[in-house]
Amino acid sequence: MTPPIWLARFPVGLFAIPVGLLALAGAWRRAQAFDWPLASTISLVLAWTGLLILLLLLAIYLVKCVCHPGVIVDEFTHPLTGSLMALMPLACMLVVVYFGAAGSPVWLYFLLFFLFLQGVVAIRIVSIITVGALPLAAVTPVLYVPPVAGGYVGAMALHHLGYPGWAALLLGMALASWALLEVRILNRLFEGAMPESLRPTIGLELAPPTVGTLTVSTLWPQLPAELLVIGVGLAVAPLVAVLARYAWWSRVPFSIGFWSFSFPLAALAGGVIEVVYRGAWPPAVAALILSLVSAVIAFLLVRTLLLLIRGKLISTLLAQTAAR
Repeated sequence: MTPPIWLARFPVGLFAIPVGLLALAGAWRRAQAFDWPLASTISLVLAWTGLLILLLLLAIYLVKCVCHPGVIVDEFTHPLTGSLMALMPLACMLVVVYFGAAGSPVWLYFLLFFLFLQGVVAIRIVSIITVGALPLAAVTPVLYVPPVAGGYVGAMALHHLGYPGWAALLLGMALASWALLEVRILNRLFEGAMPESLRPTIGLELAPPTVGTLTVSTLWPQLPAELLVIGVGLAVAPLVAVLARYAWWSRVPFSIGFWSFSFPLAALAGGVIEVVYRGAWPPAVAALILSLVSAVIAFLLVRTLLLLIRGKLISTLLAQTAAR
């Protein structure tokens, strides 16, 4: 049986959907500290929805690997699609953060496998950058995903399973990667607008400080709110920079790329919740940020479903991939 024509170009960018949903589920679980009656239910619904979507996407991508191994190799060697491949192990590590059990060897082996995959992609990206082989057009916030976001989430997963020392080591590696990438990416963003096909991914510019703050709050639950506020403050500058360019990224037709906002915003909500809880701030502050982030991700989900219902999801993805 001949595989469908769209399978060969089935994009790994779709894995941003379960990443965003699982991250938001984690934020709602943190909100249980305020004894909000629906926080636990909302968290579970989001987590299971993200998990089911992840399993479906993994099954489709596995078929793609079997039917089109040459395409997989080409995608891996491309700096943009290769970076987006890190979304797969990233989503799986978020599953460990949410569902994993400390002391379980099964969960540990599961995590180590996806840490290995994440490391392979991260090393590939870092090697391209350090030898000066990265094309200027490929210098985008997407590069943060393998070494930075992957390191942060891997650290949270290791801590959750009971390995705080290894978690701290991985956090340090992620921070070093952020420093390595930040100068290149910021210089590129200040030079002018990115190509239209890449503009939706601008949301990933928020990821290093927001996810980093969430990781620090996870690894050291005894840290006071005043220190975590520093991390939230670091996220303000890239947030303002992204909003300042609203005119050129908001005019781009909706695509899966806009899910780049989901993970960083969900991490920001989780970090603010930790600040509010530890600093005894008014819970309304946490409720406001969590409601706003949930509304944004709900908007992304509705727009994605509309594309799927209209039969335009795959065609839009193919057009975006071709433009890259």
